[in-house]
Amino acid sequence: QVQLVESGGGLVQPGDSLRLSCAASERLSNSYAVAWFRQAPGKERVFVAAFRWNGARTYYADSVKGRFSITRDKNYSAVYLQMNQLSPEDAAVYYCAAGTPILSSIGTERGYRYWGRGTQVTVRG
Repeated sequence: QVQLVESGGGLVQPGDSLRLSCAASERLSNSYAVAWFRQAPGKERVFVAAFRWNGARTYYADSVKGRFSITRDKNYSAVYLQMNQLSPEDAAVYYCAAGTPILSSIGTERGYRYWGRGTQVTVRG
């Protein structure tokens, strides 16, 4: 059972940056992908970004392309989400998820077996 723990959330102003971390309880095999999803109040949880271990490929939602960057640590046990130019629309609870989704599902919740509890990001001027 893989456990995921997110950290790094907080209160920032529009235009600020924030870096989220997701630590896994064990090294993840090459078949894994780790993703970030977010859920704003009253809205569904949506995909933000993913890092696919195999080939070190990254994937982003259109809403965050060019502003957010997902990276992985060299020990294959942590993922980071660097968020720049934050706006109030980015405010949400951010969840880390890990699993073995097929490529066509990497931007959906399908295939992500393990989930963290989330970290709150608030953007307010």
